Amino acid sequence: MRVAILLPVIVMQLIAAYNSDMQKPIIDPDSQSPQYPIASVDNALRLILLLGERSEVRLTDASAYLGVASSTAHRLFAMLQYRGFVRQDPHTKVYQSGAALTNIAFSLLNKLDVRTRARPILERLNDQVQETVHLGVLDGSMVRFVDAIESPRPVRVASRMGKSMYAHCTSTGRAILAQLPDSEIFKLYPNEVLPQMTEHSISSRETLLEELGRIRQRGYASQREESEEGVSSVSVAITSNLIPSRFGINISLPTSRMSNSRIKEIATVLAMASEEMSSFFGLEL
Repeated sequence: MRVAILLPVIVMQLIAAYNSDMQKPIIDPDSQSPQYPIASVDNALRLILLLGERSEVRLTDASAYLGVASSTAHRLFAMLQYRGFVRQDPHTKVYQSGAALTNIAFSLLNKLDVRTRARPILERLNDQVQETVHLGVLDGSMVRFVDAIESPRPVRVASRMGKSMYAHCTSTGRAILAQLPDSEIFKLYPNEVLPQMTEHSISSRETLLEELGRIRQRGYASQREESEEGVSSVSVAITSNLIPSRFGINISLPTSRMSNSRIKEIATVLAMASEEMSSFFGLEL
C-alpha cells in the first residue's frame, strides 16, 4: 500500500466519505447551501480534497477535475502554496500536500490521544516481556518517544520518553520509515551520508534503503547498539488503512539479553500489540 507521509488525517477521513464518483465533491447532508457561495473558495477546498485522494496532482488534472481553465487552477494553487497548504516539486512541477496540512494532521492526531489509549497495551507488554517499552512517533527524520515504561529488572534500559533521536539509528524509526515508499525516504534523507549516534549506526542512505527493504519483508525492525552502546531493541510500526500512521512501539533491552530467538519472540508479541493499537486509528475524532 502506498503511504503518503504528509497526507493529513482530516483529508483521509473526508476521503472515506467520498462518493465513488470522484467528480462529486463531499457535501454535508445536514448543511444548507451557502446563501452567497464563493466559487473560488469551493474550488480551493476541492483541490485540498483531491490532494487527499492522491499523493500528487498535476495542473492539468486539477483543471479537468474542477472544470476550469489551467490559468484559474494555477492561481488557486498559488494561493494554497502561499499559505503552506500545498508545495510544488521544483523538478516535476506536480503539487503535493504542504506543511500547513501536516500541522493540521498533528493537531488532530493529538485529539486521538494515542498515548492514553495505548497505555494499557504498553503496560501489558511491559509485564509480559519484563523489558522497557516505548511508544514513538516519526517527526521528519527524527523519532520522538512520547511514552515509556521501564523494565522492572535491576539491569534495564532507561526510559527515553521526551527524547528525540535520528530515526535511521533506532529500530522504532526504521520500523515506521519502512512503511514509506523509497521516494519519501529520498525526501527525508536528501544526502547519501547519514549522521551516526554510535560506530554501529547506519551511515549511508543506500544501506538504510537496503535495511528498510528487509524490514518490509519480515515485518519488524531491530538494532544492536546503534543508538546507544549496550542497548538493543525490536520495534514494529502501528499500521492503519485509514491514516498514514507515524507511530511505532519498541521493546528495548540490554544487548547482553538479546539473541536471535529473543528477537523473534519479542517481534511476535509486538505484532499482536500493533494490530490492537492500529484499531485506534479507525475511531472517529
